[in-house]
Formats: sequence, C-alpha cells, structure tokens
Amino acid sequence: MNNANVLMVGVGGHGVILASDAMAEIGTINGYDVKKTDSMGMAQRGGSVVSHVRWGEHVFAPMIKKGEVDFLMGFEELEAARWAPCLKSGGVAIVADVVVIPISAVSGKIPYPTWEQMRGILEQYTDRIYLIPATRISREVGNPRAVNMVMLGFLSAFLDLEREAWTETMRRRLPPKFMESSIEAFNRGADEAGAVLR
Repeated sequence: MNNANVLMVGVGGHGVILASDAMAEIGTINGYDVKKTDSMGMAQRGGSVVSHVRWGEHVFAPMIKKGEVDFLMGFEELEAARWAPCLKSGGVAIVADVVVIPISAVSGKIPYPTWEQMRGILEQYTDRIYLIPATRISREVGNPRAVNMVMLGFLSAFLDLEREAWTETMRRRLPPKFMESSIEAFNRGADEAGAVLR
C-alpha cells in the first residue's frame, strides 16, 4: 500500500471538491486510511479552491506540509504555478489546459502569464510536468464539465488501484445524467496518461 499526498487546486466551478471527494471515497472503499480537507476562497465567484487528499496505511493529519506533495493537480494553469512550492522533489504536476483570467489581468493591471512562464515556475520544483488536454477531451465526450474526471483518470495511472476500482465508485456517486460521459472522460484521461508514460 503506497502513500499518496495529493493537492488539488483550481477555481470555483471546476469540480475540484467533487474530484477530491471521489478520490477520498475510492481510497476508503479500497482499504486506505484517508484524510481530506478543503479550503474555498469565494469559490462560487471563481475564487481559489484547494483540496488536500492523503492516502496511506496510517494517515494522522489531513493537511499536506509544504514540500511533501506527491501529486499537484492543477485544474487551472495559474493555480498550478501558484502552488508549485508545495511539491516535493521529484513530485508530479498534472495540469489541465484551463485558463481563467483573473479580474486584475482582465483590467490590464497585471498580464496573465504564458504557459511557458508557468512551466518555468513548476520546473523549479520538478521535471515531471504534464499539461493535459482536458478541455478538448471533456468536450469530445459531450460533457465540458468533466475536466475533473479527465484529471482523475490521468492521476489514476500513477496509483495502485485498478481502473475498475475508480469507475465502480463513480457509478455509485455520479448523477445518471452525467455518469457515462464522466466515466468516458475518466477513461480518456487514464488512456492519455498511459500514452505519455509508456
């Protein structure tokens, strides 16, 4: 049983909490000790959302210390760069190709950085950086809100559980209207990881 410290970061409305809830439930069902905590800053208005999920044989606290994040999951590019210092050396950054321009950048006061600039920040902490075409994949499966499922699928390729352990739990948790497209998004995310990691 491998320990996993996963930090999910994004903005309100991108499904960060749903993804972290699903991961916590999947871990618990499959025998891990799981701890989780969330923080949301004006999340309903596009504010920052941060979720800590920790799996292991024995986990004593929900918060992941700075420098101990195994997997940084950025549901938005700038948020991923902002939380890069939390990664441990050799950690993995999984970033969705999602851009949410903050008000300060819209007004022209502060320019929104390019992906190359944000990648440069991430590279100060790890060389294991994956920019995921989650927007395209979620649209292709007919569910633009399934970026979070694409991200979970990609993450699953790094963890011990079989793909079916994830999808079975999702079938119990997801609303019927979005179930099949969400599971397809998850599978496409896992396939994307398989192709990249081959």
